[in-house]
Amino acid sequence: MITVCLADNFPVVHFGIKSYFKDHSEIEIVSNVGSFYMVPDALRNKEIDVLVLDLEMDGLKSLYELRTLIAKFPNTKFLVFSDLNEEIYAPNAIKAGISGFVSKTSKLETLGNAIIRVHQGMKVISTDVKKKLLTISKKSDSSSLHKKLSNREIEVLRYISEGKKNNEIAKLLKLNEKTVSTYKLRLFQKMGVTNVIDLINKAKSLEILGMA
Repeated sequence: MITVCLADNFPVVHFGIKSYFKDHSEIEIVSNVGSFYMVPDALRNKEIDVLVLDLEMDGLKSLYELRTLIAKFPNTKFLVFSDLNEEIYAPNAIKAGISGFVSKTSKLETLGNAIIRVHQGMKVISTDVKKKLLTISKKSDSSSLHKKLSNREIEVLRYISEGKKNNEIAKLLKLNEKTVSTYKLRLFQKMGVTNVIDLINKAKSLEILGMA
């Protein structure tokens, strides 16, 4: 039996998924939490084969936090179940160490199949995302530039592209606002630009954001 922990903000999601898998022959929901802060304890208290989580859940501020948690629990597979755009967020999440990405618009049967597949060691992402990852790997310019950017710099870049101000980014990443300004200056220097508009346009043209 594959033991699963469900991490999601909304009780209705917990109820629906637990009800669907109640009598499943291969999957058992053994734990559920309502915020990212509760996930570490859930993984410590029970043997969890697969963690199903939403990237927008309370307490999850960045993929850096997710990457750290994945490293602490190497025996657990992490599967994203989210409304977020897969083509935008899945490449970032895959690099952070997640095993799959399933849209909340999918049937619960699809989620079940994904849980089984990631438990078997497979990656579960759409064909479009696989093509995007392949395209990114072939772009020598973006690959070379990406290697010069730290994970934190890419996270700051992503928030800048979403229109967030320095103080907002600082709160989201739990950083000093001056530190965010420093990251932004480094991004300008490494990307060879002098303003935010050119920074975002260059990142999009090289698909840097999809490599985070």
